[in-house]
Amino acid sequence: MTLAEKINDQIRDIANFPKPGIIFKDITPVLSHPKLVTEIVHWFVEKAKNDNIDVIVGVESRGFLFGMMIAEKLGVPFVPVRKEGKLPYETIKYSYDLEYGSATMEIHKDAIKKGQNVMIHDDLLATGGTALAAAKLVKELGGKVGNFSFLIELGFLEGKKKLTKENEAVYSIVTY
Repeated sequence: MTLAEKINDQIRDIANFPKPGIIFKDITPVLSHPKLVTEIVHWFVEKAKNDNIDVIVGVESRGFLFGMMIAEKLGVPFVPVRKEGKLPYETIKYSYDLEYGSATMEIHKDAIKKGQNVMIHDDLLATGGTALAAAKLVKELGGKVGNFSFLIELGFLEGKKKLTKENEAVYSIVTY
């Protein structure tokens, strides 16, 4: 069984969450399987090694789950990108539109050093707006987007097209 098949067997679909008409892909059952989690982290670590990543940026909040483990395995820093008002130190912000409103993401202003090669990690790629916001923040601090990585991609929403303008390296284990 492939890694994608193993993950797909654990993903739980939640109808009408967080709003009517949405089918939410719940990754929490995956976290109940330590061997599977280890396989997933290894997969992401290999992508990071291939792209010479210096820093892992995890996008709030599920991007923190695997992002921290990837950073630990690589021995590189982990940097959170969070929704506005959640980080305690001085930040820079990036606002963007979503299919159902708008959002603002923040990063600490000293989190990325000029020239660092960054993996932007989240659990799910949908329209790409949040990952693109993280990329804009990384670049504003002088970092380079080394790649984007996701556990799941909702291919029909075509978020990958938006991200490949920043970097062609957009990795997903499972695509729906």
